[in-house]
Order: sequence, then C-alpha cells, then structure tokens
Amino acid sequence: MQFRRIAAIAAGAAFAVAACSSGGSSAAPTTAAGTEAPSASAEASASAGAVKLLVPNIDLTNVGGPGEGELNLIIWPGYAENGSNVPEYDWVNPFTDATGCKVNLKPAASSDEMVTLMRQGGGTVYDGVSASGDATNRLIANGDVAEIDVTKIPGFSDVADFLKDAPHYVVNGKHYGVPHGWGGNLLMYRTDSVTPAPTSWDVVFDSAKAAPYSGKITAYDSPIYIADAALYLKTHKPELGITDPYELTQPQFDAAVALLKEQRPWVGKYWAAFTDEIDNFKNATTVVGTTWPYQYNVLKGESVPVGAVVPSEGMTGWADTWMMSAKAKHPNCMQKWMAWMLTPEVQTQVAEYFGEAPANPKACQFLDQGYGSYGVKDFCTEYSVNDKNFYDSISFWKTPLADCGDSRGQTCVDYSVWSQKWTEIKG
Repeated sequence: MQFRRIAAIAAGAAFAVAACSSGGSSAAPTTAAGTEAPSASAEASASAGAVKLLVPNIDLTNVGGPGEGELNLIIWPGYAENGSNVPEYDWVNPFTDATGCKVNLKPAASSDEMVTLMRQGGGTVYDGVSASGDATNRLIANGDVAEIDVTKIPGFSDVADFLKDAPHYVVNGKHYGVPHGWGGNLLMYRTDSVTPAPTSWDVVFDSAKAAPYSGKITAYDSPIYIADAALYLKTHKPELGITDPYELTQPQFDAAVALLKEQRPWVGKYWAAFTDEIDNFKNATTVVGTTWPYQYNVLKGESVPVGAVVPSEGMTGWADTWMMSAKAKHPNCMQKWMAWMLTPEVQTQVAEYFGEAPANPKACQFLDQGYGSYGVKDFCTEYSVNDKNFYDSISFWKTPLADCGDSRGQTCVDYSVWSQKWTEIKG
C-alpha cells in the first residue's frame, strides 16, 4: 500500500521556527510559527483571486453559546494553519471570521510537553489541546480536561465508527473530546539492504532475524514504544496472556522491557524528530524500523529505496483528539473549534496538509478529487480511510494506567513506570 505525506514538510518548517522562538514550554501561546496571523482581509487581498479556500458552510452560533473572542490552543505543528505556509490551507482565519474567536497557538514537541502545558496556571492558560493517545488518558485521569456532550457538536455523528467510542478519549461512557485524525506506525525498510522483504516485527525483535541489521535498526524514542514490544509478544509469547499492549500487568510489562533490553544493542538510532529518521534512512545508517507514513513518503518522493508494510502482528498507531481544559477561559470558542474541525471541508485540508487519515470519512468527497497543492487522487484509498482490515490492525496509543480497565483492577503498570524503564532501557 502506498502512502503520501509530503505536505507535512511545511508543517515541520513551521514547527522548527516556532520551537526556536518559543523560549521553552513556559511561553505564552502565539500564532503559527510564532508570528501574527494575517487578518482575513489581508489574506484575501494578498491572494486576490489566486486562492479559493475550501470553507465550511456551518452555523456555529448555537454551539457552546456566544464566543468569548479568543482561543488559546496547544497543537501539533500543522494542526492549525492560517495560510501563511501554503495559501490554500487556511482553516484558522475563516474560523475567526465565522465566530469572532481569535486563535492563538502554542506548538508542542511531545505529548509530555502537552501534558505539562495543559497544567500551567492550574489549567487556565490554554483552552484546549490536540492530544495524542499517550497523553489523553493522563489528562482525563488527572481531571485536566472537560467532558464533552458530543450530541451538541455538529458533525460528531459523521465520525468513523471505530473512533466514536475509542478508549483513548472515552472513559466510563463519557467523551473527553472529539477526534481529529489518525494513522498507523508502519515497519519501514530499505529495499536494497533488507531481504527478503519483512512481513513481521521479528526483523527488529528476534535475535536471529535482526542479526544481519544489528546497529542499523531504529525505534521510536518514547516510553510508548514499550507497547510495540508488548504487541509483538502478544503473538509470539501467548502464554503471557497479553490482551492489550497498553494494559500490562507486572509480569507482562517485565517481559516487554526484557525484550527491549535485548534489542538495545541492535538499535543504532532512536528517533524522536522525523527529520532524524529521514536522514538516517537516506545515508543508510538505518535500514529498518518503525516509522510514520510521513517519513516513508518523503523518502519515496526523493527516490530513496524504501518499502513499508503492516506486519503480521499488527501495529501501534495514533489517533489525535481535540480536548478542552476543565478550566478553560474560552469554553464556547473551544466547542465551536471542535465542531469546525470535524467539518468535511476542514478535515480535507488537515488530512492533505498534514498527511493523515481524516476522522470524518465524509471528507473523502473532497479528498479523492485532490483539493490543494498536496492533493492526491483517490486519497482515501491511499490512506485506507474506509479499510476495516487496516484500521482494525492498529492498536491505537492510549496512556497506560494502574487501572487495567477490566476485572484485573489496579494491577497494571502506570505510565510513570513506563517512563522510568524507558530511560533504563536506553541506558
């Protein structure tokens, strides 16, 4: 299956500027790339007739009540574009025009940073966050985010069924946000070095299969990667009784940690920044390991000999969620933003620009036509948006908690221990 995620280069560039100018995680929210967003009139004047935006036709008047005039968001780079990077990708200025809510942005580099930022000022600095599954349950468990009545969010009924009640943001039947987009963590390899083409994670976890590539294996630099080892053990050591790679009892967790410690000498590079993995695959210091669709598509676009597969054991993956602070100063603007972000028109722009599957499959009516500069014909086929076999193969990130979420009760290993052990694994 082929993926295309070239658009995120622009998002990465915006993040690089923002990260350098923010002065650390304590900085107040700014507009994208740390600059003032152009006004809607300036945007229209600058692009006069050159750009036709895909703007939702939605009345947000009664969503959340009167807007408070402002909205402070923590985002993954590329999740709130104002047209300053690529003119036809602008869903921030039209939102302000429609609601009167001026959007201020704080890009974050990691889920841990997002959690820290959401707790600043007792949770009053930021109104919301585009959280991944390795942050969402932490925020819910700590009371940092508010329950959302999704029946009052237009468009929620259009969300893909497998995301409507997903455990990374729905707890005890309560929704703590609305979905944004999703993707899988693939196994990528250099086709000129790794033969035969791998079909299993054994190429990075089994000593015999991994031996030819020792020192050139890569892995994602995060405690959540322990779940990848657990997912592998679920198939290859069924006697452990692993049912969920994020809900591990102590013996199950210990087995996953032991596997990663065994793997450690074979890993040449752990990557956190996507640019690092791209560079390492280019110069062949890395030849096989876990990846996001973005890196794969950049490398394919530059004619680097790489392939990517969904291994036989399945894969982990991410599904991001817009969540509102429990103490948001601008809750009405935040609810309007949630509804705005679920519209097919905005979902189209986000999916193309960032390179991810949309949470709302109705976006396919625009996506499959190739809307903007990064548009791809048959986008939803390329990204397996409606492929049940594909999304069923993904174990979506969720924060490990002591509560196993089943009859085992409080016997699972908490994320804080995952973090401690990850430091130990890396040495």
